[in-house]
Amino acid sequence: MAQQLVFILVSAAAIGLAWRAFMRVRRYILLGQEEDISGDAGQRWRNVLLVAFGQQKMFKRWLPAVFHLFIYLAFLLTQVELIEIIIDGVFGRHRFFADKLGGFYTFVIGFIEVLSILAFIATIIFLARRNLLKVSRFWKPEMKGWPRLDGNLILVFEMILLIGIFSMNGADVLLQELNPAHYKDTGTLAVSSWLGPMLFGGLDAGSLVVVERFGWWLHLLMVFVFLNYLPYSKHLHILLSFPNTYYAGLRPRGEMENMPAIMNEVKSMLGLGEPAADNGEELPEFGANDVFTLSWKNIMDAYSCTECGRCTAVCPASLTGKKLSPRKVLMDIRDRAEEVGRNIDNGKEEFAKDKSQPVSRQNYEDGKSLFDYISPEELHACTTCNACVEACPVLISPLEPILKMRRYEILTLSQGPSDWLPMFNSMENSGSAWAIADDRDKWAQEAMGG
Repeated sequence: MAQQLVFILVSAAAIGLAWRAFMRVRRYILLGQEEDISGDAGQRWRNVLLVAFGQQKMFKRWLPAVFHLFIYLAFLLTQVELIEIIIDGVFGRHRFFADKLGGFYTFVIGFIEVLSILAFIATIIFLARRNLLKVSRFWKPEMKGWPRLDGNLILVFEMILLIGIFSMNGADVLLQELNPAHYKDTGTLAVSSWLGPMLFGGLDAGSLVVVERFGWWLHLLMVFVFLNYLPYSKHLHILLSFPNTYYAGLRPRGEMENMPAIMNEVKSMLGLGEPAADNGEELPEFGANDVFTLSWKNIMDAYSCTECGRCTAVCPASLTGKKLSPRKVLMDIRDRAEEVGRNIDNGKEEFAKDKSQPVSRQNYEDGKSLFDYISPEELHACTTCNACVEACPVLISPLEPILKMRRYEILTLSQGPSDWLPMFNSMENSGSAWAIADDRDKWAQEAMGG
């Protein structure tokens, strides 16, 4: 009974803390503007099944994809054993499903063990790739400090989880022979039936009980640590990749989002629409300069980023030595959302535009913006080739926030690279990218007249 009480208290505390952390992430994502999510629902579900569940885009690099698949499948199927641990913990049972499922139970646990061994091997390989082989995309400037530590920590957590599983199962196999009344027969398990005797064969019954309980609690506690760690880690993509792939844009890669106000103004200038009414209203702001003017989907993209660096590895600007890294853009958006969200949560009056009102999404000003994180040099380097969008394994579009920030810089701030400004002025004044005084369609008029 004491163990059941401890289990329930620990579980309630861990789940409560995790819920608070996940709700914090939700609040920070919703700092963004509303976005219309429409289109073919069938295609959206296909994206979820193929890209999020099926890991389709990972296999463009098949070798790391295979090792990642081992970890992914082990993570999914280990939840079956976790469900049994939770039932055992709440009701004070041991191996609740063993006598009910018989041979199928042996197959399931054995299969999980085989996947766990493969995941253990994959984890060691990934640690080596990051720290010994030093794969270049994991050693870019934006990966210094916490991002690099985060990538290693999660792999260490994975190994500890697996140690818990094999300690629990290995000792349990031996205890089944010593106390079959309590330790139910699991059949011959694929790994633990030989690993258990090899590691723990010389221990007495009391020591085996300690090892079995140690493995049981270690696995459970690491699951709770992992659950509470996710909202602060890049591995939040384990959960967010599913909604992120569902809500991903369905437009063709080369099609960019229109701005209705600009489109209508251009149509008016070309005589293709109603003349723009001058009602004395202040001109709207175009594009985005902060998390408040990005969409919630752009911020969700940032939180869904796996920091794998595939986008940066294929970016032609990055490959030619320019400052742009699409991964860094997403990381910067997430960092800015965290900064703003924390300030709002803390409710400090200094961040309120109107000091008479509480600080909120609508009443926030700290004198900073995304341009304090992402420099114009990075934005200007983007060629809008969509290579980063194509490379992302969870259908993130780093291009969207880059375009929105460029639009803000050019249309709202009237700034931009010196090489671009003459072209913009020429297009505004003569409708041509070149400073030619004649109308663009003069040649056609002359041809028709001739």
